[in-house]
Amino acid sequence: MELISIVEALLFASQEPLGVPQMCAAVKETAKDILQAGEANAVPDEPSRIPEWVAPLAETTDEQVRAVLDELIARYDAEKHAFTLVERANGWRIAARGEYAEWCRALYPGKKVQRLSQPALETLAIVAYRQPITKAGIEAVRGVAVDAMMQQLIDRGLVKIEGRADLPGRPLLYGTTEAFLDHFGVRSLDEMPNANELRRVKLPEAVEGAPAVGGDAPAAEQLALAPVPASEESGAAEES
Repeated sequence: MELISIVEALLFASQEPLGVPQMCAAVKETAKDILQAGEANAVPDEPSRIPEWVAPLAETTDEQVRAVLDELIARYDAEKHAFTLVERANGWRIAARGEYAEWCRALYPGKKVQRLSQPALETLAIVAYRQPITKAGIEAVRGVAVDAMMQQLIDRGLVKIEGRADLPGRPLLYGTTEAFLDHFGVRSLDEMPNANELRRVKLPEAVEGAPAVGGDAPAAEQLALAPVPASEESGAAEES
């Protein structure tokens, strides 16, 4: 039994994404348990019944697991499987390829694709690029009240409360969630388009408690309308 087969089995059996350290720990701990059990049940003057391939697994490293993941992806591509491995913010998982999304959706007829409105997308883009940010800060860019949009994004699990700002009134700070990264197919905020450039754009100054007014147009257009990538596997059913 090779490490590649064990990692593949772990990914297939898990209902949740698995991180490399998590898979590595599972391999090492299981190998050590097998070795300890074999020593406890060993019979004097008889050869060990533990297969020779088990002992090396007790020293598995993260680098070996990553190499195995790359090998699996290459194998699935070469053999033209309908699924592949995808890495998300919280780990790796097996997922159907994007071109089979329509067929996979047929398994869930009751679940309709929910799309965000343009105002919600603009609000989400501002939060994503300038988090943590207060509601007043968002309104300073958009020029309109965003209470309804923020509640919608929170209900969708795309935005969360990060804490409170060190400002008068201690306003809430907002940021994106892991679900946001998963939805748009990025592993981290740094993978978003033009991330470094847009984070440096000067925003209108927010006044906490003041009514929303028109913000700086260039900043609003660059941040709120910034392109966000869609995942190749977006909407595809996961295989597990």
